[in-house]
Amino acid sequence: MPGPVLVFIEQREGKFKQASIQALCEGRRVATALGVPLAAVVIGSGVAGAAAELGAYGAESVKVADHEKLKSYANAAWGRILAKQAGGASALLLSATSTGKDLAGHAAAMLGTSVAQDCTELRVEGGRILAKRPVYAGKAFATVAVKAGPLVASLRPNVFPATAPDPSKKAAVENLPLDAQDADFRAVVKEIVSSAAKKLELTEANIIVSGGRGMKGPENWHLITDLAAALGAASGASRAVVDAGWRPHEEQVGQTGKTVSPTLYIACGISGAIQHLAGMSSSKFIVAVNKDPDAPIFKIADYGIVGDVFEVLPALTAEFKKLRE
Repeated sequence: MPGPVLVFIEQREGKFKQASIQALCEGRRVATALGVPLAAVVIGSGVAGAAAELGAYGAESVKVADHEKLKSYANAAWGRILAKQAGGASALLLSATSTGKDLAGHAAAMLGTSVAQDCTELRVEGGRILAKRPVYAGKAFATVAVKAGPLVASLRPNVFPATAPDPSKKAAVENLPLDAQDADFRAVVKEIVSSAAKKLELTEANIIVSGGRGMKGPENWHLITDLAAALGAASGASRAVVDAGWRPHEEQVGQTGKTVSPTLYIACGISGAIQHLAGMSSSKFIVAVNKDPDAPIFKIADYGIVGDVFEVLPALTAEFKKLRE
């Protein structure tokens, strides 16, 4: 008899991340296909209050490790708690955020298994869970399964749809002891510094406007942020832009930055290097703006505009502002 499906729910200041809700809904689909229970795991301090609400997304039970020592992220401590709960499970699912990917590796090491990172599809065949994930910088996909132990997988945000919540459903909450050792707290996140302006998180945004070297300098970046503001979107950047110091690394999209899967991705002045495509090629709709008609970005774009970004972007911003008004 296969074990339950376990989903780690990431939270920030007591608010659950949308990417984790998406992972939980996918966990519900997998658990139903296997005919096993679905449980969620929440770790932190002061997080028990909202735990029962996860039942609205299909969780039958929620395991909560709520302790003052867990207020700040400590990968070894959190990984130990998660691994202990995942023993005997069919799968341990996490969202492929920076925290989720890091935690997946620690939990998998303690479970003696490996991780399928950044998965874009899960399916059940013959009682086994198969995970599809990109390889070779997104140029190919591999379908993997585990021979023994739980499948540990991180799921790419905005790829797995979240179902509408059913507020009438509540999950049973189980309080967990602090199953961690003092040595597990040797590395702890002491502080998270947020930018002064409230910005949309790239990995959770439905629309992203990104700029590349074609923007020619940081003094022109307002064209990107103006269009993003008109669309209610997040703004991103290519590696070349970040390396040049025009934008912070937190905005970098690509193999060495963040992997995103928005509904709409607008690439402005981005040529389409392989490492950038690896981070955004799974976007549902891609619009490219580039003056070079032979730019590689046009090969994967759904819509392309061959033109000067300094003329095209202000025109797009003006039109979108009219539509929103």
